[in-house]
Amino acid sequence: MLLGIAATMVYFVIRYNRKRCPEPTSQKDDNLWLELTWTIIPTIIVMAMFWFGWEGYLSLRRVPDNAMEVNCSARMWSWLFTYESGKTSDKLYVPVGRPVKVILTAKDVVHSFYVPAFRIKRDCVPGMETYAWFVAEEAGSYNIFCAEYCGVGHAAMITTVEAVPKEEFDVWVQHNTEVLVHPGKILFEKYLCTGCHVFDDQKRIGPSMKDIKDRQVVVVTDGQERTISSDRDYIIRSILNPNADIVKGFPPAMPAYEGGIPEEEMEQILDFLMNGNKEQPVLPGAQLLEKGGCSACHSTDGSRQIGPSLKGVFNRQVTVKKDGREVTITSDHAYLERAIRKPKAEIVAGFPPVMQIMGELSDAEIETIVEYLQTL
Repeated sequence: MLLGIAATMVYFVIRYNRKRCPEPTSQKDDNLWLELTWTIIPTIIVMAMFWFGWEGYLSLRRVPDNAMEVNCSARMWSWLFTYESGKTSDKLYVPVGRPVKVILTAKDVVHSFYVPAFRIKRDCVPGMETYAWFVAEEAGSYNIFCAEYCGVGHAAMITTVEAVPKEEFDVWVQHNTEVLVHPGKILFEKYLCTGCHVFDDQKRIGPSMKDIKDRQVVVVTDGQERTISSDRDYIIRSILNPNADIVKGFPPAMPAYEGGIPEEEMEQILDFLMNGNKEQPVLPGAQLLEKGGCSACHSTDGSRQIGPSLKGVFNRQVTVKKDGREVTITSDHAYLERAIRKPKAEIVAGFPPVMQIMGELSDAEIETIVEYLQTL
């Protein structure tokens, strides 16, 4: 349409230039059919374009009748998903192949629920419910971003859609006891170790990690077979320089990770492997921290985020800004309770005053959180 109109305009400018025809010669005042043609045909074209666009929009807004509903609460700077069973999670778990309607709300400022893999983006507005829906056709992990700038932690407001088979999802959503995923397991998957190593009796490209601690292993070292114990030193050596001791019966296929894994991450992987790679039940205090979105600003491994780390927080010396001056105090039970109730009264030096008041927490829940923080 644009090209047709532009070409016609250029032709008329040249063909009917005043130099070519200084005096009008036509005696025609109007042409009904011409006027009907240039009105009706463009109207039909534009309405057809509107119809296709409207149908496409409605397909995005019409939620299938069999859709599963999940409530999503966005806050600075985390997501919390609540299922019909009452289960909560900071990741969005969905069954493969079933439509999912995500009901969106915001606790504080405007956020935007954005899942690029499913081409959906919808604002989360305080005091207002919006929604988005999608179908995960294949199992996998898909990123969720906040696409609306919402403060200093905006870039870290990331979680995932975890699409799993229906049978696995049904077990997960009805299971009332949450489990704490060991950070070492996350790192084990991050470095793609699960592609060759499993935690059962199956044989893969590499040996099984089941009961790996202090297991007697036959290895080939410099062409010679020997039996050694898979202690801490051996596991470290196997990660950093895997071809030094090749487990008998397996190919030398593992790449060397020397210089590729930070020391802190190595310690977490070792703890995971050496302690029977068990996952532990989440304590009530940890569940409340997740529900409140605290992990968006506070780490539990010592790493620096928007807020101070909670690792070793109990009874450590903390420099805070109070009434315009800096003082050093002990983060005892009373201080931790104050920090939850009135977070901006004492701001830890070097961190922004961005923590929100956790008004929805009861006294008992605050006590539970403080007791949990004492264990970190």
